[in-house]
Amino acid sequence: MKIAVFGATGRTGIPLVEQALERGHDVVAFARNANDIPASLRSHDTLVILEGDAYTGAGVADAVAGGIDSDETSAVDAVICVLGQTSSGPDDLLTESGRHILDAMDESGVERIVTLVGAGVREDGESVSLGGKVMGSLLKVMAGGVLEDAKAHAEMLRASNAQWTIVRGPRLTEGEHTGQFLHGTELQLGLRDSAARANVAQFILDCIEDDLYVEQLPKITDQ
Repeated sequence: MKIAVFGATGRTGIPLVEQALERGHDVVAFARNANDIPASLRSHDTLVILEGDAYTGAGVADAVAGGIDSDETSAVDAVICVLGQTSSGPDDLLTESGRHILDAMDESGVERIVTLVGAGVREDGESVSLGGKVMGSLLKVMAGGVLEDAKAHAEMLRASNAQWTIVRGPRLTEGEHTGQFLHGTELQLGLRDSAARANVAQFILDCIEDDLYVEQLPKITDQ
């Protein structure tokens, strides 16, 4: 399978690219700076690194089309978006980047996308634990712009023609890749929940490979 990864140089993106290559996939890693991809991965035979800017849309269409490395390039089979907000980044990073990605998917005829957002993104009428409510209130106060961006990004995907999955994570950590985690649409997350980024990466790839949670918003937490 050929997969385009947006956010490939981020703290979740790097283990995701690494695991995708280990699982035998062809990967188009989209990055603003190719040198931010670890040297141990850059020489991999099935990795194409494409520089661009998802926020402005520069290079996005090329990435979804499969890269520009050969005359035999074919569009990717799926897209993964693990872009993360930073303190110096734009407040609408996910919304604008998602718009460019969806446009490129339509142009290349790519249907499948899995994206990662925080657990503060909720469905209408969703049951939320007390800890989850507290966490949501804190997010609104401390990172309201980030939360609203993630919500708008999710709504855009849900309104699209794509076969989307919106993975919702709790606090993400740099913990080891254990492969031990819980997931589900009814999972209750609280203040103590967390997930190692490497485990989240595994779950996202599982969703891609096995068509899990299509048009659903699963949550994940480490066991």
